[in-house]
Amino acid sequence: MKLKYFAWVRERIGKTEEIVEPPAEVRTVGELIGWLAARDDAYAYAFEKPTVIRAAIDHAHVKQDAAIVGAREIAFFPPMTGG
Repeated sequence: MKLKYFAWVRERIGKTEEIVEPPAEVRTVGELIGWLAARDDAYAYAFEKPTVIRAAIDHAHVKQDAAIVGAREIAFFPPMTGG
């Protein structure tokens, strides 16, 4: 699946997107965040406060308990404010 990173998540990881194949036991957005955070220090830094990270699966905003099976694209970004 393709992962996209935005704003400071992108800056901390050092890339805008990548293709990953998480293990079968990674089934939700929250589990994916945990798996990514364990990859290396840059990911750990980007996802150090997982509860503030927002996600979208195939352009639809989702919560961290959303299933990732069948997702073509998952985007991660910090909370946004209007104004």
